[in-house]
Amino acid sequence: MFYRENGQYKTSYGADLALFPVVQDRWAMLALALAAFVAIPLLASNYAFHAVLIPFSILAMAAIGLNVLVGYCGQISLGTGAFMAVGAYAAFNLQARIDGMPLLLALLGGGAAATLCGVLFGIPSLRIRGLYLAVATLAAQFFVDWFTNRVAWVTNDSASGSVSVGTLSMFGYALETPAQKYLLCAALLAVAAVLARNLARGAIGREWMAMRDMDVAASVIGIRPVHAKLTAFAVSSFIVGVAGALWGFVHLGSWEPAAFGIDKSLQLLFMIIIGGLGSIAGSFFGAAFIVLLPLLLNHVPHWFGLPLSTATAAHLEHMIFGALIVFFLVVEPHGLARLWATGRQKLRLWPFPH
Repeated sequence: MFYRENGQYKTSYGADLALFPVVQDRWAMLALALAAFVAIPLLASNYAFHAVLIPFSILAMAAIGLNVLVGYCGQISLGTGAFMAVGAYAAFNLQARIDGMPLLLALLGGGAAATLCGVLFGIPSLRIRGLYLAVATLAAQFFVDWFTNRVAWVTNDSASGSVSVGTLSMFGYALETPAQKYLLCAALLAVAAVLARNLARGAIGREWMAMRDMDVAASVIGIRPVHAKLTAFAVSSFIVGVAGALWGFVHLGSWEPAAFGIDKSLQLLFMIIIGGLGSIAGSFFGAAFIVLLPLLLNHVPHWFGLPLSTATAAHLEHMIFGALIVFFLVVEPHGLARLWATGRQKLRLWPFPH
């Protein structure tokens, strides 16, 4: 009864094409923004920032980037961790080699470097698809892993192979507290989500989805496969590269090449499968699930007095991930986002049966 569209008339094209055409959705998003940017920084603990909020914000951004490529354009990628690594190391080198490089420009520079890398490894998608494309992107993962391990210039000639960043600052203000770092990640996440959502609703997004659904028919009606696929790789790699730079600069502080290995690529792929392919909301759901599940497996048994070792919790985590991936692929291929959309649709019709 509270989610009705009766009396909400659209009198202009702008109103009809609004990002949130339903009034209740606009109020809900305003409340969510106030909670994310006002209430959480004031009320959350340092543990919540470090263990939940900052990882969730960065992983959700990376999942949005991967969803652009896999969910909207249908190009399977197993090299997302490589593009995150390119963004992180490029941002690190920009700050290490250019005096006075602003943090925001370094992050965007990392995204630009990841864009170039993504377009380069996206060129094979013009001729191959499916499993063969997945193997090609997996080659990007192995190549970047080798490059960051073997080329000393990437790590600024670090003897140990690990790199670390200094004090973070934005517009002359030092980002020292966890709340300040979280606000930076949340702001960039909001920008990435709005950017991806608007691109998906526009002509570029329609080209992506046409290539995903039937690329031969899309070519027949005049859609350029080169433009559609490479723009998807470019946008996806840029968002993933910025997320990788944030992961290194804000979440880790210091890292080594293993931080962006194949495990990170698979983790991000699990996120969008569980959360929902072709859905921005699904990226948020998948990131929340990936971040919260290990914490729940570690804490819930102790709340009920059940002895559960860390090793057992880690094994359960992998088993649950695998079972849920099979479940969603068989029962609900569109993931948690489809369940959320179904619930919203029922609220619009309740209590009527049709």
